[in-house]
Amino acid sequence: MNLIIAAVIAAVVALAVGIAAGIALGKKKAAETSRKDKESAENESRRILAEAEEKGKQITQKAEVEAKEESFKKKEQFDKEIQEGRNELKQWEQRITRREENLDRKMDTIGKKERWLENTEKDIERKRKDLDAREADLGNALEKQNQELQKVSGLSKEDAKQLLLERLSKELDVECANLISKRTERAREEAEHNARDIVTKAIQRYAAEHTAESVVSSVELPGDEMKGRIIGREGRNIRAFEKATGVDVIVDDTPGVIVLSAYDSVRREIARLSMERLVTDGRVHPARIEEVVESARQEVMDIIHETGKRTCYEANVRNVPGALVELLGRLRYRTSYGQNVLEHSLDVCHLSGLMAAELKLDVAMAKRCGLLHDIGKAMDHEIEGSHAAVGADMARRCDEPREVVNAIAAHHEEEPAESVYAALVSGADAISAGRPGARRETLERYIKRLEKLESIAKEFPGVETAFAIQAGRELRVIVNSSRVDDSLAAKMCRDIAAKIQEELKYPGEIVITVIRETRVVEKAR
Repeated sequence: MNLIIAAVIAAVVALAVGIAAGIALGKKKAAETSRKDKESAENESRRILAEAEEKGKQITQKAEVEAKEESFKKKEQFDKEIQEGRNELKQWEQRITRREENLDRKMDTIGKKERWLENTEKDIERKRKDLDAREADLGNALEKQNQELQKVSGLSKEDAKQLLLERLSKELDVECANLISKRTERAREEAEHNARDIVTKAIQRYAAEHTAESVVSSVELPGDEMKGRIIGREGRNIRAFEKATGVDVIVDDTPGVIVLSAYDSVRREIARLSMERLVTDGRVHPARIEEVVESARQEVMDIIHETGKRTCYEANVRNVPGALVELLGRLRYRTSYGQNVLEHSLDVCHLSGLMAAELKLDVAMAKRCGLLHDIGKAMDHEIEGSHAAVGADMARRCDEPREVVNAIAAHHEEEPAESVYAALVSGADAISAGRPGARRETLERYIKRLEKLESIAKEFPGVETAFAIQAGRELRVIVNSSRVDDSLAAKMCRDIAAKIQEELKYPGEIVITVIRETRVVEKAR
């Protein structure tokens, strides 16, 4: 409607403008022309007025058409919105109707379940009462049966229980032995496979010469007359030498040799160097002895310090405290079963590092534990206690990491292992010490160890005899087949191994083999 009014107004304005223009033009022409032209001017004015009216009508018609189109579009849009609102309202009505139907169904289901639960509770209560009654009847029947059994067997309830327990105990022992045998065999196969793989790789990557040495502190003399000069008048020279060095000098009938005896290997080395220099120099008297001994002591201390630093460098172990560096250097002059302890420590260091690398562990920590594991042997003759305990205490005082202290203390199982590095060091220690030729044992100690192995095995019931073979690396145990079956033989083998581990100390491992043989002999005549 507003558009129509605007179009009419525009047409009227255009008409007025046209009329005004025609009038102005007519007046202008009338002024310029003569009266003769007045008629033609009026005609022109009428023509212009007619054209203006025609244009006004066209504009008015066009405005009316546009207004009608706009009104039609608005009406269509309004009808469409109304229809959409009705459709949406209809959908909501349908949803509400469906929800009401679902709610009704759920209420019906809940009602059914409530009735079913009530019936179930009643059934359970009834069955519980029946079960109580049956239990009471069963208890009475068992009591009567027990009384009849006691009368028939002549055994009381406690005696029968004890007899049954004994029988079950024997059967359980057999079952346990079978289970232990199976589980142990499976665990042994897996452990041996994994351990063999790790140790083999470590040994293949590390090759070292055997470190067994024969350390004899003896000094060769150019002649027997030198023995007299070493002894001196009334033995004053030899007493001065023993007092300055702290070692015993043994002069016997052996030609051209004197022997130096001392438990402290460093003192023995100082004494050896001093004696060699005195023999070379030829001047032997108390003042000269003191001078030479002091010079040799200083030289040995320098060698010890330099050896400790060089060892740490070779092992690639950094930031070792000065006190421990000096103790490492002292291990150069320390032996254990004929094996040089410093070389042994380097062996254990490298093997521990290689095994740690195979297991993806901290290689530096493993090598540090292996290098310092026998540090207590540098001073165990001066401090009371085992070398593991002494070394652990020294490492603790030097603020070494907890893993290092525990590896030192636990590598002979004197303390429980608290980290995997302690187990690595213990294994590397056994590998280094157990290689053929690495260590020597005295004949007496060797025989005692074999006898102890055999005696441990003979303590078990059913063992007829036992033989330690392969230089004590294997123990063969022969059992009585009538007293020990196959399952108990497996359990006995495991128990013997556990007792040997508990009571004996040995490098490497000992293989225990239990042999059970049944022989049937018949004679045909």
